[in-house]
Amino acid sequence: MERRTLLKMIALLTGGVVIGGNAFLTGCSSSEEHNLKARLKLTSQQVAFLDEVAETILPTTQKSPGAKAAKVGSFMTIMVNDCYEAPDQQIFLDGMDKLDAACKKMHDVGFMEATAEQRLVLLTAIDKEIKEHMPQNGQSPNHYYTMFKQLTLLGYFSSEIGYKQALRYNQAPGRYEGDVPYKKGDRAWA
Repeated sequence: MERRTLLKMIALLTGGVVIGGNAFLTGCSSSEEHNLKARLKLTSQQVAFLDEVAETILPTTQKSPGAKAAKVGSFMTIMVNDCYEAPDQQIFLDGMDKLDAACKKMHDVGFMEATAEQRLVLLTAIDKEIKEHMPQNGQSPNHYYTMFKQLTLLGYFSSEIGYKQALRYNQAPGRYEGDVPYKKGDRAWA
């Protein structure tokens, strides 16, 4: 028996609509467009580029490794492939070229050839520009740098390096303590 037929029978027997039934039915469609989601095919150089962008956003410090050590570039690729719609995937992909072009315009070298200081100056300027042009309601069209930054933070702090070395990690925290002493410079809890 086909899933579509089964869902229709369940709906008839229960006298109502199956919650989420549309998702089940569209999952049964035979349309190639619906079944095949666009996938980014990033080269190892592009993943290395994303690692360097992430490392500039969250660099290695004396206390913890940076985003590059957490392989955030590979994480970004997976998230963009699995979670972003095709238009956002294109914004992300085009953003790598735009970021490289902006670096060449500002520093006369590509992003990968730029020094850590040059990269930081560039990303700080782009971040400032985005914040200045954000509408009052806080909603703005997706910007490639915002995507890079959000995925960097998500990838890093959900990695083992992020939650065990950058944050204070307690595998079995025990009881809830609402008032924990805090000293300036303490790491947040994972």
